[in-house]
Amino acid sequence: MESNQLLEIIYLLEDSYIGEYVRGSLWLFPVIQSFHLIGLGILGGAVVIGDFRLLGILMKTETTSYVIRVTKPWFNFGLSILILTGIPLFLSEAVKCYYSRAFWIKISCLLMGTIFVYFIRNPIVLSREENFFMKILGVLSFSIWVVTAASGRWIGFS
Repeated sequence: MESNQLLEIIYLLEDSYIGEYVRGSLWLFPVIQSFHLIGLGILGGAVVIGDFRLLGILMKTETTSYVIRVTKPWFNFGLSILILTGIPLFLSEAVKCYYSRAFWIKISCLLMGTIFVYFIRNPIVLSREENFFMKILGVLSFSIWVVTAASGRWIGFS
């Protein structure tokens, strides 16, 4: 898709009912963003607990598979909140996001982190015994999510 076509779609998204409604309200954007940050906290907590267990920093008395199983519903819940609140936030400033490098980094890392957790980290951890490879998984996962959160925060400054 050519960038002109994509930009036209972006303008249409920003001019959508939801985009205009959120943008036109004095309080709606900050309220939605508050819930977005709550979702980030829930997802971030699940990631930190799971990845730090992989690194051997937290919950050393529990198995890694147990910790991943316990944090998985929280990860799913936090991710759901992030997506549900992120869509109206995006629609309210789609053009700004289109031109924001931080936004594209955030979305890329969000997709990469989600794929990594669901299809690499969790299946490997739940099917294998603990070993040094688990530490590498923990470092990779944690790094992806730190970049996701940091670039998301940077969107406000770009």
